[in-house]
Amino acid sequence: MSSKIERIQTKAATLGPYSPAVKANGFVFVSGQIPMNAETNEIETGSIEDQTDLVLQNLKAVLQAAGTDLDKVVKTTVFLKDMNDFTKMNDVYEKHFGDIKPARAAVQVARLPKDVSVEIECVAVAGDEE
Repeated sequence: MSSKIERIQTKAATLGPYSPAVKANGFVFVSGQIPMNAETNEIETGSIEDQTDLVLQNLKAVLQAAGTDLDKVVKTTVFLKDMNDFTKMNDVYEKHFGDIKPARAAVQVARLPKDVSVEIECVAVAGDEE
């Protein structure tokens, strides 16, 4: 394995001193994505379904910037403001991942950045790996 570390940048703004993703040792580690429009940097304040959809679109965009995609995701962590939103979030999540079904944890948290309802991070196999 290579010990090279590559910090992935995207056109979307970050909310702090971190990289949207880091590629290392054959994996891509994607920072938590929130429902922020990558073009306008505005927060989506709609339903949990709308927020989850935008979060997963953002996750996919970061993965693609790193040379991989959703079908290479091996682990996700979902942070929810309210666990009562789990089923609605899960329905949208399943539409994006389909039969891929990466390992996952889902937890309720006290508060998320910008007071959004959902944040998702992931680990994926780098696209250049077999």
